[in-house]
Amino acid sequence: MILRLKPLVEQTSFNLQRWTEILADPYLANLPHRLETDRHGHIIMSPPPVPSHGSRQLEIGRLLAELMPHGNGLSECPLSTSDGVKAIDVAWLSAERSGEAEATPCLTRAPEICVEILSPSNTTSEIQEKIALYLEAGAQEVWVCELDDLITFYSAEGQMGTSVRCPSFPKAVPAFPVR
Repeated sequence: MILRLKPLVEQTSFNLQRWTEILADPYLANLPHRLETDRHGHIIMSPPPVPSHGSRQLEIGRLLAELMPHGNGLSECPLSTSDGVKAIDVAWLSAERSGEAEATPCLTRAPEICVEILSPSNTTSEIQEKIALYLEAGAQEVWVCELDDLITFYSAEGQMGTSVRCPSFPKAVPAFPVR
């Protein structure tokens, strides 16, 4: 049997309605967990990430702001996908699209760059699914920051040696950089 997800266009309306309900729930707003949904609208909760994860988020965001000043960095950015609403660890959205982020509680088209930072609990299949979902939703590139600090870059054509959008981005981002 093959799993068939609804086309992204069909899923988006449902995701936006469900995400709006979740954001309006005062009980859920007070939870310390990261929230995502699956394609059925079921809530997926993850514990807060370890400190090294947050440090990598800040460092990747800082580097994106420095190297790509004509856009906006986002963290924990909700994105409607064909498999529910997913929270992108770090994203870069061009200045031309910044109004999209302000106008909706959940992006319906992926930022140009989506970055996932691995946690020890992440599985390979989970990350491969997120890469595919982000690319399907319109990301030009998806970057994966591994536990060993190395960054792997992907586009719709597959793995790349470096970022096309930001070729000067380093191939490794330490959790706690020394300045």
